[in-house]
Amino acid sequence: MAEDTNSMRLDKFLKVSRVIKRRTVANEACDAGRVTVNDRPAKASAKVKPGDIIEIGFGNKTVRLKVKDIQNTTKKEDAAELFEYL
Repeated sequence: MAEDTNSMRLDKFLKVSRVIKRRTVANEACDAGRVTVNDRPAKASAKVKPGDIIEIGFGNKTVRLKVKDIQNTTKKEDAAELFEYL
């Protein structure tokens, strides 16, 4: 099955974009219901694509970001270009 190049699993996107450092932590955040995509609770396996709005609850603060690009791998310096903070 060909992988859709314009979407990616939510947990992998969070790791590749370095919003969350480890994929297991991204999975746990999704499982705990702290992550939404386009205002809907999202599982780690949810597909994200450019234009999607991701919201993550970290303790008592919430981070909102918009997906700008999807990359399978990225350099540390380029990771910030995959999304923008809202």
